[in-house]
Amino acid sequence: MRVHVTDLKPGDLLKNDIYNDSGLHMLMKGSVLSEDDISKLLQHGIDFADVEPTSNLHSDEQTLPSDQTRLLTNLFNDTIKGTHSLFEQAIEQGFVDESQVDEIVGTLTGQLEKQKDVVSLLLMLDGDSDYTYNHSLQVGMLAFYIAGWMGYNPEECLTVAKAGYLHDIGKSKIPAEILHKPGKLTTEEFAEMKKHTFYGYDIIKASTEDEIVALVALQHHEREDGSGYPYGLRGDEIHPYARITAVADVYSAMTTNRVYQTKQELISVLCELYSLSFGQLSAEATQELIKHMLPNFIGKKVLLTSGHTGVIVMNNPADYFRPLVQTSTAFIDLAKERDIAIVEIYVQ
Repeated sequence: MRVHVTDLKPGDLLKNDIYNDSGLHMLMKGSVLSEDDISKLLQHGIDFADVEPTSNLHSDEQTLPSDQTRLLTNLFNDTIKGTHSLFEQAIEQGFVDESQVDEIVGTLTGQLEKQKDVVSLLLMLDGDSDYTYNHSLQVGMLAFYIAGWMGYNPEECLTVAKAGYLHDIGKSKIPAEILHKPGKLTTEEFAEMKKHTFYGYDIIKASTEDEIVALVALQHHEREDGSGYPYGLRGDEIHPYARITAVADVYSAMTTNRVYQTKQELISVLCELYSLSFGQLSAEATQELIKHMLPNFIGKKVLLTSGHTGVIVMNNPADYFRPLVQTSTAFIDLAKERDIAIVEIYVQ
């Protein structure tokens, strides 16, 4: 099957050798294309490539089959319902059922292990669910992935996921008029809001003997440069799992609609996180998130500020956060077209 190079996907199987206009051998027949291979073809002006028509090797990475989509949608909905139940229990009793937490997190991570396209998962979660419950799911999910990318073993990753999932359980003790206030909090209200870290620690300690999970709830707003709360800890004074959770927390918060803030586009937030990694957020955790998220944007449909829709076809080596987009009429290099930006990325 002859395919334009911009329609190639990582995982496509090359049917024939590819040579450039100068006769230089570029890629060998039988090669499984990577993102770098596709970039190389674009850079050398190759227009078309022959790939095996039965190749579905990339489908698990770039698109989710419909049965997987249904399974994950149901899983996410069940997880959010379970999270609501846990928050209600924390409000009424001051603790949560650890066996219920373990069941929720275990079921969730069991499915996440099979998924590589984290961007599609986040887009699936971009709904109208209560922010606090959706956010808990997202942070648990992202913390799980980041820990794995950083080389933690499966048991450690499960603990990080549990800690990320419960990081905001202390918000169950924050008055609703503060938690859901649409405008800026007063100094007194913000002081009360910050207590959710203490409340979370106490709830988790009352629910489980796991000091580490409780510490993450206490420390997830601490920052590398000492600018965070509640204690103004710095660097290695902050537990490694809390440093991972902080990155997941900030990314999820910035990319999700809240009563006082409109969500931001996924790639531009990665750029902001990159800036924050030079002082406030863990550089290692942030860089692992960026490195593993960026390839997932290739093939995603986007809306541009120009009003055009298109597909991301390549991450730009000159500016990772401003990719090459193909519209119906042109290729737009956002690294060069600085007055054009991505408004929204769509779930497929």
